[in-house]
Amino acid sequence: MTESACASPAFGVYCHIPFCTHRCDYCAFATWTDRSHLIDDYMASCRRQARELAAGMPPVTSVFFGGGTPNLVQPSLLGDVLAELPLAEGAEITVECNPDLVTREQMQAYGDLGVNRISLGVQSAVPHVLDALGRRHDPPMVAVAVDAVRQAGIGQLNLDLIYGSQAESLPDWKRTLVEAIDLGPDHVSAYGLTPEPGTPLGDDPSRHPDEDEMADKYLLADELLARAGYEIYEISNWARPGAQCRHNLLYWRQGAYVGIGCAAHSHRDGRRYWSVRTPERFIAAISAGTSPMAGSEELGPDERRTEALQLALRTSVGVPVGAVPGDVAHLLEPAAGGRLKLTARGRLLANEVAVRLSLP
Repeated sequence: MTESACASPAFGVYCHIPFCTHRCDYCAFATWTDRSHLIDDYMASCRRQARELAAGMPPVTSVFFGGGTPNLVQPSLLGDVLAELPLAEGAEITVECNPDLVTREQMQAYGDLGVNRISLGVQSAVPHVLDALGRRHDPPMVAVAVDAVRQAGIGQLNLDLIYGSQAESLPDWKRTLVEAIDLGPDHVSAYGLTPEPGTPLGDDPSRHPDEDEMADKYLLADELLARAGYEIYEISNWARPGAQCRHNLLYWRQGAYVGIGCAAHSHRDGRRYWSVRTPERFIAAISAGTSPMAGSEELGPDERRTEALQLALRTSVGVPVGAVPGDVAHLLEPAAGGRLKLTARGRLLANEVAVRLSLP
């Protein structure tokens, strides 16, 4: 779906679902495997928060149920939250799903609720790589899940991939890419494995990715996805023409969005704020009629302009020529509108380029 598919100015809602059956070794998100008894109360609290926020909310052009494992929750409970929101015509509605929990009935229920985009957490097509990541699904489950999405008539499908495990060879990663492409998704996200402190992966240096291998794997992904007709529009995201994720574009364009649920972040006009981290505290705040907000920050005009440049650098839109100092110009190439965007090798050094940008 292109941005022009919806006439309303872009405004997003993110709903955090913090429940999982198993925690992956690399995961540092606000998720829990022992709180399923809270699901009903938590979702009721999300619905109440959505109802309260909706009063001052413009038409919602995108909704993203993330986590965690949103498809661990009954579809009707996600629908209860959707029902409270003033959805714009043609709004993009995404649900993140674990392949092993997908059923045809579940996907049909999503379709009936208006969900039009599914993001499957595939990560790898190679069993020993999945084991090394702490993932529980078997690769054949992915094709079954994809078929269920397509049979339900859900129009957009993303596959999430992760590269960089020490257990993953370059041929392993190529196999994952080839099998993912063969499934015919509309969108592919490929993220480099990040060793987050406090996770089993992060706390074991022997499992940390090798930077040179990560670079080789990134360039291979870029080559194979481009050859298959996918266009890169952000460092880690490729899409068929017209299938960019509109919700994620909000983030990269400093757009406005509100978060529902624990640990959810919001942004409006340079002010960012976020909710309490645990589901218990979120439920308690909503039940008491108090704000679940845990903190906030506000960026000044120059900070916002600098951030806008750094975010734009990550995308195919690129940055104005005047923002690029000469010592990094060789890492950029022409983009539309007389701007400059990172080359494939430049994307490998995006952070280094970003700190050298200056306001034109």
